[in-house]
Parts: sequence; structure tokens; C-alpha cells
Amino acid sequence: MLRKNKGARTVTTNPDVHIITGNKAAAEAARLCRVQVIAAYPITPQSSVVENLAKYVDSGVLDAEFIAVESEHSAMSVLIGASMVGARVFTATSANGLAYMCEQIHWVAGSRLPIVMGCVNRALAAPWNVLNDQQDSMSMRDAGWIQIFCRNNQEILDTFIQAFKIAETTHLPVMVCYDGYILSHTVMPVEVPTQEAVDAFLPPYKPHTVLDPAAPRNINPVTLADPRPNADGVLCHGYMELRHLHHAALREAIDTIVAVDNEFGAAFGRSWGGLYWDYLRADAEVLLMAAGSLASEATAAVDALREAGVKAGVIGLRAYRPFPDDAVADAVAAAKVVVVFDKSLSYGYEGPICADLRAALHGRATSPAVHGYIGGLGGRDIKARELVAATCESIEWMKKNTGRKGTGWVNLQL
Repeated sequence: MLRKNKGARTVTTNPDVHIITGNKAAAEAARLCRVQVIAAYPITPQSSVVENLAKYVDSGVLDAEFIAVESEHSAMSVLIGASMVGARVFTATSANGLAYMCEQIHWVAGSRLPIVMGCVNRALAAPWNVLNDQQDSMSMRDAGWIQIFCRNNQEILDTFIQAFKIAETTHLPVMVCYDGYILSHTVMPVEVPTQEAVDAFLPPYKPHTVLDPAAPRNINPVTLADPRPNADGVLCHGYMELRHLHHAALREAIDTIVAVDNEFGAAFGRSWGGLYWDYLRADAEVLLMAAGSLASEATAAVDALREAGVKAGVIGLRAYRPFPDDAVADAVAAAKVVVVFDKSLSYGYEGPICADLRAALHGRATSPAVHGYIGGLGGRDIKARELVAATCESIEWMKKNTGRKGTGWVNLQL
């Protein structure tokens, strides 16, 4: 059987196809990865991810410990301990649950623990809103985690399997992000690999932390600014050196993300572009850029723009942290303008993806103009025709103006 997805190279023979939600796909992936400890607290719209895993554990389908806790902060605290003693661990959360984890999110990254977490993107309160935007994960973009965005349910399953290999190779935590309700609760055909195939791709976790009662040690003690010798006289890094090494590992993870996606493609017949995917980019003068399911919606907008005579294409951002600055800058170099659609806002400035793309292009001899639009906040619907209208607005603006265009808003009703 041959199956095609926009932006993904797909050749799969005799797949086991299930019609499942994005949340079910995430749970299936965690099961296939043989996670050993799950700790979670329910929050809409991620709850059914861990509910499915709880059923697998209770029925004996998954040999793991499921630990019900009283909060998301406690959930991540449990996983920190379990990961340190060598377990492969998993959790999922959304919105205010992710915010409640904030202290431990930073602790995980600083500890270099390969924890994988699903972030089912949802608007942050206040005011209360349980619908989709990407403000929650974007609020954690500087916490030191790898962040990968998914465009459909197949990519959700495949990316979680990749995420464990990426995390355990780099000793960095990975947050797999996908849009609440739009993907989490929508059913799609998903090709589920066999357990044997996943086992061949993802070997058992070999922890890099060493806990030995015969040789006790402190983990994450107070670390001063400057290097200093330990009790054995060995000069140890200061706080700044540890931060430098963490940052360097994230930059090196750019290559790891690509390599793991390529390895996955060779093993399963599907790859997802690594850092980004594109659609009709080769001759595009206008590129639409977004992350997650909105980038898929942009392909429909591009089809309409092409019919109107506009040479348009799509850049779907997959890896947001580490930001693939060189790869994305090269990908958009031939365009005249990149129209970036953010489903989040860096308050007082502009959309975070837009700002990062501008920074990536700064200093290059030639680069396209970058126009940013904010849309979809709190679940506000974004249709392909609205992406078309915003893109046409940018094209018309460039005919009459030079310099930097201010941030636009899609479907704003003041």
C-alpha cells in the first residue's frame, strides 16, 4: 500500500491502520516505546492520553507503573526521580497544567534527563479557555527542552517514537506538541507499527545517571558561578559552564533530529522532514510559514493562491527548539516574502516564530521580507480563505511600502 501525506515522504507496505484520535496515537506510541513509569494529572484536552495508558497498565498490556498524583508539579517530580534511577518515563499535559510544572520543567532540562512529554496545545488562562492555541508550549520555549510540533495524527505517533530516541541520544528532554481538539480529539487513519519494529528502532534505555549506594553522591547540589574542586580535588564546572554545555547540546540536537527522522524513514517508510517540511516551495515567491495543524491548513491556502496566479508555497516548522535557524533561512532564501502565522504571542512584541525567523535572517546578504500575523488564539477558527486574505494583504503592502510591516491579526473582531 502506498499512502501520501503533504510534507511527508510515505511508502508503507501492509500497514496496520487504525482510525484513532491524536491522543490515542500518543498513547499508542508510549506503549510501543515500552515506557516504564507514567505520572500524570488530568487536564483538558490531554486527559485521554494518560487515561488510555492507565487502561494499558491495568490490563497488563503495558508493563509499567502508573502513578496518580495530586498535581502536574508532582507528576514531573515523580518522573525526575524515576528517570534518574534509569526508567523510561512519560507524561502529558496542557495549558495551565504545563504552567504548574514550570519549576520542574527547568529542573528536568538542567538535569539533562531524557523525559518525553506530550503538550496538547491549549490556551492559557486567564480568562479561562479550554480551546486551542500554542501559547502554553511557547511560554516554555526558553526552558531548555527540545520542542517538536506535529501536523496530523500519524506524525504524532511517529514523532513520539522518534522523541525517545532523540532524548536518549542527546540527554535532553523532548516536548511533543500538537493542537488540542483539532488533532487531539479528531480521528484519522494512523498506521501503527508492530512492537517488533519499534523495538528494533528504539533499544532499551541505558541511563547516563549513575546511582550506587556503595558510592553515594549529590545530584544537582548548589552550584556556584565559578569552577571549583570537589571533595576528591577534581575541578568541576561552575554554573555558567553547565549552561554553556546545555546550550551546545541543544544546538547539536539539530543534527540529531534530522538523523533520527531519516533513520525512522528508513525503518518505517515515513519521514517528516526533520526540522521542517515544505509544500510547493521550489518556485515559490511567497511562502506561508506556521507550526502544527495550521501549516497543513496553509497548504489549502497555497492551492487557492496558485489558482489565482500567485507562486506560493508552505514552510511547516517542525522543530521549534532548538530553532533551526540556518536550515530555515536557507529554505526561504529565494522567496520575496515569508508570511508567518503564529498561534501565540510574545506580548508587547510579535509572534515568537516570526521573531525567530527575523533573527535567523538578520545579517544575510539577501533575504526575504518577513510579515507576521497572529491568529487562532483561544480556538478562534482560521480558514484557508483567511490565510489567503492575509497573504494578499502582505503582497499588496509590499507593492506600496518598504521597510518593516507591523504585526497583522487574522479574523480579529474588535
